[in-house]
Amino acid sequence: MRRNFLKYLSLTIFSSFILPLNSLFANTKKIINKNLTKKQKEIMFNEGTERPFSSDLLRESRKGFYHCANCGNKLFASTSKFDSGTGWPSFSEALPGAFKTKIDYKFGMKRTEYHCAKCGAHHGHVFNDGPTKSGKRFCNNGLCLIFQQLYLLILNTLLLVFL
Repeated sequence: MRRNFLKYLSLTIFSSFILPLNSLFANTKKIINKNLTKKQKEIMFNEGTERPFSSDLLRESRKGFYHCANCGNKLFASTSKFDSGTGWPSFSEALPGAFKTKIDYKFGMKRTEYHCAKCGAHHGHVFNDGPTKSGKRFCNNGLCLIFQQLYLLILNTLLLVFL
């Protein structure tokens, strides 16, 4: 009887104090776009990486915005994009509030990983070797991004207003 009481007491203490701490530090990741490919899911929800120089967005030079492929959150302006020579789309700054970061020690080095602030999807790493005044280089997996050209965004906004 006493043993069962102690077992229930310890479980109660564990679930009351320890488990809530776990959820405090957990990143909530939620698949919103049901049309994501297997590779996109691997990168965004298992913190994978696409092959360098494989993204069509490396050559994208039109004016517009880059959005999260999972939730559509606006992440980068095209004016902050630059060619870093690394093989991944790179940006000197993100839009305010676009990302949350965490430290990553994979591959034996300390890196800052960033995730979409809206859905928690992994996008890439940020380094302090960028060419602009910010000194930042957001190295993003191209499969995690959707580019929307500026004039199409304006056109869609006008259609929504007048319809």
